[in-house]
Amino acid sequence: MRDFHLPGRSTVHSLNGMCATSQPLAAEAAISILKSGGNAVDAAVAASAVLCVVEPYSTGIGGDCFVLLSKKGGSEIVGLNGSGRAPKAAHVDWFLERGIAEIGLSSVHSVTIPGAIDAWEKLLADHGTMELGRVLEPAIRFAEDGFPLSPRIATDWGLLARRLEKDEGARRHYLIDGRAPRLGEIFKSPALAKTLRLIAAQGRKGFYEGPVAEDMVATLKAKGGLHTLEDFAATKANYVEPVRTLYRGREIVEIPPNGQGITALVMLNILERFGLSGLDPNGAERHHIEAEASRLAFEVRDRHVADPDFRSVPVEHMLSGRLADELAARIDPDRALGDVKAAAGPVYRDTVYLTVVDRDRNAVSFINSLYFGFGSAIVAPESGVTFQNRGSGFMIDAAHPNCIEGGKRPLHTIIPGMMLEGGRATMPFGVMGGAYQPVGHAHFVSNLVDYGMDVQEAIDNPRSFHVSGRMEVERGVPRTTREGLTALGHEVAEAFLPWGGGQAILIDWKEGGLVGGSDARKDGAAIGY
Repeated sequence: MRDFHLPGRSTVHSLNGMCATSQPLAAEAAISILKSGGNAVDAAVAASAVLCVVEPYSTGIGGDCFVLLSKKGGSEIVGLNGSGRAPKAAHVDWFLERGIAEIGLSSVHSVTIPGAIDAWEKLLADHGTMELGRVLEPAIRFAEDGFPLSPRIATDWGLLARRLEKDEGARRHYLIDGRAPRLGEIFKSPALAKTLRLIAAQGRKGFYEGPVAEDMVATLKAKGGLHTLEDFAATKANYVEPVRTLYRGREIVEIPPNGQGITALVMLNILERFGLSGLDPNGAERHHIEAEASRLAFEVRDRHVADPDFRSVPVEHMLSGRLADELAARIDPDRALGDVKAAAGPVYRDTVYLTVVDRDRNAVSFINSLYFGFGSAIVAPESGVTFQNRGSGFMIDAAHPNCIEGGKRPLHTIIPGMMLEGGRATMPFGVMGGAYQPVGHAHFVSNLVDYGMDVQEAIDNPRSFHVSGRMEVERGVPRTTREGLTALGHEVAEAFLPWGGGQAILIDWKEGGLVGGSDARKDGAAIGY
C-alpha cells in the first residue's frame, strides 16, 4: 500500500470528454467544440489553432504536426505525419559550393515548408465531423479580440524578444514598440486573424496557394531561400503505420521515422532489462540508468533515423530484443559510460502538446511546433505567418542519412505517444522539450508502470537529461541524487528551465471515466465535462 499524502496539483476527472494541453484557453476551446457536438478530432484541431495564437513562440500555422488517433479506444492506431519538406531545389552540393557547413537556427535555409495546415484539413476531412472553418472560430476570435498574457507566456516571450528584433515581420507582429508584450497585456494578431479567416473560407488552398503563399515565398526568396510556390502547393500530409513496443505488458505506440518517437521505444526496451521498480524513483541509480539508456538510444537514433522516402530505416532491427540486450549490457550500474555520444543540438523547451478524448472514447494524441522559440524568427510581413526552423536539423554531409535533399523531411523531434493495454487505448500522452521528448516519454511511462504513480504524479516527477555531455537536472531532483550522480562519473548541472511540459488522459475502462494530468512546468490545463 502506498504512503498517504496530500496531493499537489490534482488529477482532473470527468465522464463525457476531456482536453489536456499547455494553455487553459486552448483546452476550453476544445471542450466548447465537444459540447457543440464535435468529436475529439474536431476539438484537437481547434485547440491546436488556438495555441498557434496564444502561445506563438511554441507553435504556429507555419509549423508542423504529428497525430496519433485511436477510434473509439481501439488498438488500431491511425498515424498522421504532417511534417514539411525541404524546398525541391535544396541539394547538399548547393550548400557545399557556398561554404555552408551547417544550417543555423535563424537561417532562411532552416525553413521547411509548413505541414500543419494540410494535416489539419486532412484529419478533419477523414475523421472529424466539423468543417475547418468551424473549428478555427475560437482561434480567429483570440487573434482578433486579443488575449491577456499569463506569467509563463510573458516570461518566455521576453526571453525570446532579441531573436525577433532582426526581422521586419517579426518586429511588426510580435513586438510592441520594440519590446515583448508584458504580463496581463492584451495581445492581438490582426494579420494572423486575416490569414486564418482565409484558411477557414478556402481550406488548405487559402494557405498553400494565392496571396498568403505568395507573401510567404516572397519573404523567403528575399532572404535567399530556395522556396517556390510549387513547393507550397505540393505539400501533403500522409498517413503512416505507427511503431510499437511492449513495456512490462503495456504497448507503447509512436509515430515512425522521420519522427524520433522510435528513440523512446529503443530506450524503453533497454530499461525493461533493469529492475527499476526496486529503485528509488528519485534516486541516483534510477536517473543514472535512464541517462545511460537515453545516450545509447540517441546513438541509435542519430545513426539511423531519417526520412524513409529517401533512406531505408531499419525499424525492425532498432526495436529488436537482440539490440536491446546488446545496449543494456553496455550499461554499468556503478559508472557512467565514457564512449557514448550524448544528445546534442539546440536545447529548447518550446512546442505544444495536446490530447483530447471524447464521449465515444475517440482518443487523439496531437503535437504541433515551430521547433525553436518563434521558429526561425522570420515572419511573413503581410500574412503574419511565423516560419519554423525545422530544417536546421538537416546535415550538410552527403554520407549522413539525415543529409539535406530536395523534398526531404528532416529528423523530427516532436512525438505524440499512446499507451494501450488489453487491446484498448488507455492513455494518449506527450512530453514537450525538443530532443528531450523520447526521454520524457520513457520517464513518464516508467513512472506509471514501474512506480505506480497516477497520471499527475507521473508528469510532475522531477526529470533529468544527459545532453551535450552533462546531466542537467530539474530543481526537484534531490541534492543526494545530484551527489550520487556526480560520484557515478556524471557532470551534473541544474537545468536553466524545466524540461518542457507534459499532458496525458487516462481512459478508465473499468469505471468508465477519464482522468487527466497537466504540467505546471508550462500553463498546463486539463479540463473535462
